[in-house]
Amino acid sequence: MATELSVNLNKIALLRNARGRDYPSVIEFAKKVLDTDAIGITMHPRPDERHARRSDIYELAELLIDYPGKELNIEGNPTDDFMNLVLDVKPHQCTLVPDDPDQITSDHGWDLHKDLELVKKIVSRLNNAGIRSAIFMDPTASLMNLAHQTGTNRIELYTEAYAESYGQPDNDDILNQYQESAQAAQSLDVAVNAGHDLNLDNLEKFLTSVRDVKEVSIGHAITVESLEYGFEPTLHKYLEIINRVNQNYQIG
Repeated sequence: MATELSVNLNKIALLRNARGRDYPSVIEFAKKVLDTDAIGITMHPRPDERHARRSDIYELAELLIDYPGKELNIEGNPTDDFMNLVLDVKPHQCTLVPDDPDQITSDHGWDLHKDLELVKKIVSRLNNAGIRSAIFMDPTASLMNLAHQTGTNRIELYTEAYAESYGQPDNDDILNQYQESAQAAQSLDVAVNAGHDLNLDNLEKFLTSVRDVKEVSIGHAITVESLEYGFEPTLHKYLEIINRVNQNYQIG
């Protein structure tokens, strides 16, 4: 099964917002992504619109009409405003993330011991609207049965612990937690996405070890690495890694 790349453009939007003009243009950078083999675009609008704006979501949804086979993934905390936006736009995928409005970035997955019924209701609304659902989860294999109970189509493994430990002695032990969690979800027919702090250095080891990941969502690292390599060359570096891993799976 092939892994796909979804590119998060939040940091492009953040740069734009810093100057108050449409420069850099989120739409123009989205076109650069969609003209590659990446599966699509991810955006994570927050209530204060400090990077992605509601208007970006509508404009991206309109743009995707011209790119059949490509996808829009909207991430966020399922507040009423967020859900109204998602159900209006109807992206291909919605990833539910339990972040607070004042968080700098997402930093934990769902506590389904506490939030199971809430997540069930939200997932049901997405599924009824024909939107593929995903829920942001820590790499805890014992929680995957609860994830399955929500009715979600996918989970997204929160990969910061792996990325933070990359190159350290405990990295393999932490990676094992991701392997076990992915296997637990997949055994229940819940597909697996992954994202957060994956980059050109650590992505290949992760995908080689955690098998059958459907999609990786990467944004911050792509923006930072683009300062050195350029945006489109950086995209191609990621796609080369993903294609190499996909080909090795087929050979194996």
